[in-house]
Amino acid sequence: MERIEELERQIAQLPAGSVAKKTVNGREYFYHRWTENKKRREKYIPLQEVDAFRAQIDRRKALEQELKQLKRQLLLAKKPPEPPAFATYIRAGAELRAFSANVRKYRKRECFAQLHDFIYGEPQDKVLILYGLRRTGKTTMIRQILADMDDTMLSQSAFIQITAKNTLADVNRDLKQLESQGFRYVFLDEVTLMEDFIEGAALFSDVFAASGMKIVLSGADSLGFLFTEDEQLYDRCLFLHTTFIPYREFESVLGIHGIDAYIRYGGTMSLGGVHYNETSTFASKQSTDEYVDTAIARNIQHSLRCYQYEGHFRHLRDLYENNELTSAINRVVEDMNHRFTLEVLTRDFQSHDLGVAASNLRRDRNHPTDILDRVDINAVTDRLRALLEIRNKEEQTVTLDAVHAAEIKEYLDLLDLTQEIDVLHLPHVGTVGSRTIIAQPGLRYAQADALIRSLLLDETFSALSLPERNAVQERILNEIKGRMLEDIVLLETKLANPKKQVFVLQFPVGEFDMVVFDPNAASCQIFEIKHSARAIPNQYRHLVNEEKCAQTEHRYGTITGKFVLYRGENQVINGISYQNVEDYLRSI
Repeated sequence: MERIEELERQIAQLPAGSVAKKTVNGREYFYHRWTENKKRREKYIPLQEVDAFRAQIDRRKALEQELKQLKRQLLLAKKPPEPPAFATYIRAGAELRAFSANVRKYRKRECFAQLHDFIYGEPQDKVLILYGLRRTGKTTMIRQILADMDDTMLSQSAFIQITAKNTLADVNRDLKQLESQGFRYVFLDEVTLMEDFIEGAALFSDVFAASGMKIVLSGADSLGFLFTEDEQLYDRCLFLHTTFIPYREFESVLGIHGIDAYIRYGGTMSLGGVHYNETSTFASKQSTDEYVDTAIARNIQHSLRCYQYEGHFRHLRDLYENNELTSAINRVVEDMNHRFTLEVLTRDFQSHDLGVAASNLRRDRNHPTDILDRVDINAVTDRLRALLEIRNKEEQTVTLDAVHAAEIKEYLDLLDLTQEIDVLHLPHVGTVGSRTIIAQPGLRYAQADALIRSLLLDETFSALSLPERNAVQERILNEIKGRMLEDIVLLETKLANPKKQVFVLQFPVGEFDMVVFDPNAASCQIFEIKHSARAIPNQYRHLVNEEKCAQTEHRYGTITGKFVLYRGENQVINGISYQNVEDYLRSI
């Protein structure tokens, strides 16, 4: 500043303008020219003073140039430097308010509380991994936590959208820059798209989380996160899994009521409202197959492509290298549903509501019919079984041996898409089986529904009238819904009771649809699960069978409750507690 003031003082003492020359009658005259008040001025300069005057003007111009340079440097010193461009796509500050605005009206999933506690809790030197299959609410939950932040927290938050082009070096550089600018809450979406994520994932916990930054890693590649935990983030991460959506959340978050709606469409949080059924992920066979391909098969393919160096996936590598892995995964999922459908059709229907349905149809006020009396349902079932087995073989486009299928099933279990429920036997306790349950009921129902519809187009059924074909189809789909209801109750009860054993208990004749055994209390509860909305004595005949109950108590302790879960009202009949299945699922 002192130099600038000195220059300005010196410049003020020196003449401005220039020296001009005129020739008059052969003689040269010199003048000082300058501009004053927008007018040109002139003053004669004696010849002997010209050189000194010109030197003063040149000196002034040099000082003015120096002054200009000093002022430019001073201006640059006062102006903050432009931050370098980010390598990844980052939303921050006001952008996040707009990014999160639309989710304010959405209801929150139950697991949102875990995300909230992580963000607002004390630093733990750990990262939170938010993972699950597509359309299960991961990004929505992040937007919801951003929407709840006040302006101060939001100004310290950043959302990074990772792409396959990004590398860990890119993210590291951006995180350092964010940290230097005071950012404390960073959400990285689809982080497993980086091919070098597994190798360097410890960076997030060891460098940034350890410095107090709250980091949430989100993505659909569940296997990638599991491998990361095993290798780079061991004991330095918390997991929040979104894949499983129980009935109570389907109802409370999406606002859709009724167990049948959950059977048909449950499994994703893709939409809500009155048009949910028409646009659900599982509203059609085509959309369901697309989901299996994009959300499940590609999940495993991506993990294989990025992480096969450690020998993961073992026998699946040949299928992957021949571009047949996706087809194989689809086949395994479809095969599970084919087997499920076959099991439903081969069950003993004598105790089912077919007789009740036939009676109701005969007495229908508007359209009475004796269709179910005239249809040979056993013959129809046998024919469907045969067609299912044939179709199962005809549809095989990839040769799968037991090793491939078992390995694919292993990874489906890791994705939390499938769960095994024990099937135990009395009095033969050494006989143990299992039932595979798909955690997204809409996926199973859509494929089973499409399978049955296509089978009923077979020429064997052409002799039946349209109403008869519809009645057969409805009857079979109701059987599928009934079995799916059993699976839903078994799965949700098992997950809600980690310290208890939940299983199906079979006898030489008949079974308990569900037993909940508490080893610590040496007691159990027994259940029948019915899709019917009506209560009839035949439904609980096994629950009151003295021999079955005695064998059960000998093995699993005192029976403290006998229940029928169904779609009707809560009531007690002959000591049997009839409980509405929707109320039951909300309560566990």
